[in-house]
Amino acid sequence: MSGPHSSGPDTTEARAGVAFALGAFLFWGLAPLYFKTVVAVPALELLAHRVLWSMLLLAGLLIALGRLRPVLLQLSIPGVLPRLLASTTLISVNWLVFIWAVGQARVLEISLGYYINPLVNVLLGMLVLRERLSPATSVAVLLAAAGVMNLAWQADGLPWVSLALAFSFGVYGLVRKLTPLGPIDGLMMETALVAPLAIGFLIWTGWDGGGVIANGQVSFLLLLAAAGPVTAIPLIWYAAGARRLRYTTIGFLQYLAPTCHFLIAVLVFGEPFDTAQLVTFACIWAAVAIFTADGVMRSRRTGAVRESGR
Repeated sequence: MSGPHSSGPDTTEARAGVAFALGAFLFWGLAPLYFKTVVAVPALELLAHRVLWSMLLLAGLLIALGRLRPVLLQLSIPGVLPRLLASTTLISVNWLVFIWAVGQARVLEISLGYYINPLVNVLLGMLVLRERLSPATSVAVLLAAAGVMNLAWQADGLPWVSLALAFSFGVYGLVRKLTPLGPIDGLMMETALVAPLAIGFLIWTGWDGGGVIANGQVSFLLLLAAAGPVTAIPLIWYAAGARRLRYTTIGFLQYLAPTCHFLIAVLVFGEPFDTAQLVTFACIWAAVAIFTADGVMRSRRTGAVRESGR
């Protein structure tokens, strides 16, 4: 019989899951540092490079694993291609806004967007999937809305970067939830669908001697090619972590990414953090705390019910 401190297969898997998930969310959280190094590249051109190099890396990985053909065959399933086209559009918009915001020194707004995103997911679940909100989650959503409206009132306009990131990624997750493809398989197909546009755009920008490919040094081109690993590696780690951990654990760890964004914006990039933003972030942080605590308590109640039913 295993003792209380034994390290069985379940414990080992859980530790591996935490390590993968931590790596993924920290990687995503540190992504603005990478995109800041290539900020001289116009946002659309940088997006094209991100799509191209991600597609090549993920396709190569699936070929090495012998999974490319089975993934392509799933396109014949009714409804898969239209959903992939929708998710491709959403993730492209999300990436473009993210890249542009880093270049415009608006990483604080990126942070706010990804703090809001889980609450947007809950709202979409209620509106689209007819899921019921618990009282605590309802309070969290209202607090988040109050924070956004405060910033809109104080800054004389909605924080559109935050809302665009939160809603594009939220709707993207909803569409992907309805598409029978795993995270890596799906992203490879999404980047493959938009790759012809990306390649055409890069050829067009370089046709008259413009663009990074025509004028860039080899070292800088290699830095752009790193957009592939920067995109694919955290996704692979996230998929590995999600398979090993409970949803509530993943839900708690996901706040590492916007926390890193926040710290980088304020401490590294020196973006201004005024009273209006402080009030908004306080509302969002309170909403996140309520939402996370509610999720943990509901998970424990569900576990207790299962244990009692054995």
